[in-house]
Amino acid sequence: MLHAVTDSSVSGPVSGQENPPQFRRVLLKISGEALMGDQNYGIDMPMADRIASEVAEAVRAGTEICLVIGGGNIFRGLSGAAKGMDRAAADYMGMLATVMNALAMQTALERIGVQTRVQSAIPMTTVCEPYIRRRAIRHMEKGRVVIFAAGTGNPFFTTDTAAALRAAEMGCDALLKGTQVDGVYSDDPRKNPDAERYDQLDYLDVLTRDLKVMDASAVTLMRENAIPIVVFSIHEKGGLARVLAGQGVCTMIGKPRPAPSAGK
Repeated sequence: MLHAVTDSSVSGPVSGQENPPQFRRVLLKISGEALMGDQNYGIDMPMADRIASEVAEAVRAGTEICLVIGGGNIFRGLSGAAKGMDRAAADYMGMLATVMNALAMQTALERIGVQTRVQSAIPMTTVCEPYIRRRAIRHMEKGRVVIFAAGTGNPFFTTDTAAALRAAEMGCDALLKGTQVDGVYSDDPRKNPDAERYDQLDYLDVLTRDLKVMDASAVTLMRENAIPIVVFSIHEKGGLARVLAGQGVCTMIGKPRPAPSAGK
C-alpha cells in the first residue's frame, strides 16, 4: 500500500488515480551534467527547477523518493586524477561537488513546497545532516525527499555505486536512472544512429555486453538485491511520472518486484 504524503504542502490524491505509481519507494539517480542545462559548467537553476517539478509530481502521486546526484558538472574525480592529482584527493573533491548539487536541488524542491533533507556521507553538520539510515527512512515515510550527498564517503567509488548502495539500504523497489537518452542502447545513439535500443535487459546482459549504463559494481549490487534498474530520459517533460506509472519510454533491467499488497 502506498504511504500517504503527510506534508500538506505536497499532498495530493494517492488512491483512486487513473495510473497509480507501480513503485512504493524509489531512488532517482541523475548525473551532475543534467544540472548544467545548456551551460558548459556549473548549475543551471532553471534546469534544477524543472527536475524538482518532476520529483514533486511523483511525491504528490504517492511515491517515496530519495535522490543521488553526481558532481561531474563541477568536478569529476577521475578527470582530476588523469591530470596528475592524487586519486583519493580528487575523489573527495568530487564528493564535495555532489554536496553542492544536493543543496541546489534542495533549494529548488523547497521553493515549490516539497520538504527535503540532504544527508551527507561526509559529516558537515553546518550545511546538512549526516547520513543515518533509519532517519532517512523516517523522512521518506513522512513524505520528505531525501538527497544523499558525498557518494559512499569513500574514494574509488562512483556515485552510481553510491546510488545502488543507498537503494538497497532504503529498501527501494527500483533504482531509476535519469540519463541523456530514453533508455539503454548498444552504442551511443547520439553518435551512432544505428544503435539498437533495448526495452528489457537482464543484469547479466548489461555486464557481459559491457553496456555503459552503470558501473559493474552498482549493477551487481542491484542484481544481488533483486532491485530493478529503470533507465529513462531526464530531459523528457513528465517522463518521471510516466515511468513510475508504468507508461514511460524506458529500459527495464531486471524484473520489477510484485506490487505491495493492500495492508502490507
